[in-house]
Amino acid sequence: MGKIQIYNGKLLVPDCVTVPFVTGDGVGAEIMPVCRRTVDAALQKAYGGKKRIDWQEVMAGERSFSRDGSWLPGETLDAFRDCLVGIKGPLTTPVGGGIRSLNVALRQALDLYACVRPVRWFRGVGSPLKEPWKVDMTVFRENTEDIYAGIEWEQGTPEATRFGRFLREEMGVGNIRFPETSSYGVKPVSVEGTERLVRAAIRYAMDHRLPSVTLVHKGNIMKYTEGGFRRWGYELAGREFAGCGVEVNDMIADAFLQNTLLKPEAFSVIATLNLNGDYISDQLAAMVGGIGIAPGANINYVTGHAIFEATHGTAPDIAGAGRANPSSLLLSAVMMLEYFGWTEAARLITGAMENCFSRRRATADLARFMPQGQAVTTSAFGNEIVRLITGEQVI
Repeated sequence: MGKIQIYNGKLLVPDCVTVPFVTGDGVGAEIMPVCRRTVDAALQKAYGGKKRIDWQEVMAGERSFSRDGSWLPGETLDAFRDCLVGIKGPLTTPVGGGIRSLNVALRQALDLYACVRPVRWFRGVGSPLKEPWKVDMTVFRENTEDIYAGIEWEQGTPEATRFGRFLREEMGVGNIRFPETSSYGVKPVSVEGTERLVRAAIRYAMDHRLPSVTLVHKGNIMKYTEGGFRRWGYELAGREFAGCGVEVNDMIADAFLQNTLLKPEAFSVIATLNLNGDYISDQLAAMVGGIGIAPGANINYVTGHAIFEATHGTAPDIAGAGRANPSSLLLSAVMMLEYFGWTEAARLITGAMENCFSRRRATADLARFMPQGQAVTTSAFGNEIVRLITGEQVI
């Protein structure tokens, strides 16, 4: 079995590649087996056994904590570092202590600075839009700065008191309305963090022959952080990508959210900061059917490290009931295959999913919004996708 390497910025992927995976908590136990079986079927169909994945399970989340008391074992991080690329199901966020967020911890530890979220509509999936086929965007959300730096102090603590006094007495800040009862947070946004995110977004647009990259920000109010993101993004584009054929423009975040509903066809690639990207990704997902069909990846395009993931939560209320939708994880696996350059297998999966949706067959969360939709269980949906990929007759 082989491991991925990176040379001169390009991935070198062996024909049999080791991919570490985290099953995940809650519905992860149902959707990850569907994902692995579907990917294996697509690889066999596309390449006749010449390309395949050696799946290596690693532990994280509640299952890991229950086993050995660690939410994120060191050997799991080592596996992701060593193999470069992995995939994971949804993870429980510890309550009342421990890691602030396992997802954030993974992104910070591996410096996965680009959260990449493609959003498109699949024929047959219900949507609140009249013309959902006009939605076809990819969001590049900065993944390591902004609020995800996690720098904040709680009201009433000595640290908050000290920081508030520093702002008032040393920095001359006089407009904190209730300084004695305020919590504080710091929002770092850097030149380097902005440039590498915008660079990745423009290169993605060039590679996929897309017309534009839109910098989304709130620079009219946060002039030095989000305004800096806008300015540094434009400077990077002018310095490194002049004449590349990709138009770089910008838009205030609230206007952008409105315009994605009014004229979604005007946008193709979005580059934005962390908090904005959180809102934007979920709104765009809702426009094409919901978070259950939204894939995601966290990527460092310099080192090659990437973790592909289900973008939804653990859904403990339906775990074990056969109602979980594996589509987010399946489409994240499609992104992983595309990252490998194994596009034939990726197309087989998306084609099978669209075939299934066009016949109004889906898990309950999607079927309820389809005219005469037929709800099927998690495993039945997976079985149908595999049969469509392999060419078996589907009833």
